Order: sequence, then structure tokens, then C-alpha cells
Amino acid sequence: MSDIGVHPVRNHSDYEAALAEIERLMSAAPGTREGDRLDVLTTLVQAYEMQHYPIEAPDPVSLIEHLMEARGLTQRDLEPALGTAAQVSEVLNRRRPLSLEMIRALHRQFGLPAEALIEEYPLARGAG
Repeated sequence: MSDIGVHPVRNHSDYEAALAEIERLMSAAPGTREGDRLDVLTTLVQAYEMQHYPIEAPDPVSLIEHLMEARGLTQRDLEPALGTAAQVSEVLNRRRPLSLEMIRALHRQFGLPAEALIEEYPLARGAG
């Protein structure tokens, strides 16, 4: 492989310089020297971001809300897993915690990871 002249991203200054270079190289063709440089810089920036800007996993209700948005689901679509319309509303409004039965049903019906659904999350005041 030819020298593509990249350096480790060790600090914020290196990170900013790498981002600027990535932006400059965005139209580089794959398999070219510039395309290879873009690939390597992108990998280095992703590693730096994972270490310095980790993204926390969503709480169970946020995960369910994301599922609904991503799949175009309504609250009614959740009733087979969560129970009545009132129970679905209570869960989504954080007034009712997910039961083990609900977690199993969400996992089975929608493929949501059970380990993410069992995490503790804040309920509305006076709920639970």
C-alpha cells in the first residue's frame, strides 16, 4: 500500500484537523490514494469519537419510542405486547414500569433486545 500520510488522532486538535481533511476528501473515488486516505481518516475519527464521545444506550421507553418512529407504529400496534390502550399509554408516559411479561412480548414481537428493556429508567412522579 502506498503511503497515504495519516497520523493518529490523539487530541481534539488532531480530531478537528482530521474532520476538515475528511470534508475535503468526501468526493474522493474509492481505490484512489485520496479514497484510501478518506477511509483511514474516517476509521481514526470514529475510534476517537467512540472513546471521547460515547453514546449512551437509550432507556427502555426511549427504545420503544424509537421503534415506533422507525417502523411507523402507533400506540395501538403495541397493545399485543403491552396490554390495553391505557397500559400502553401509561408505559409510554412513564407512569407504569415494564413488566417481565411485557419485556418478553416486546422482544418476541419486535426483536427488541431484552437486555436493553430490563434496564431501570425513571418513572413520572408518583408512578410505579
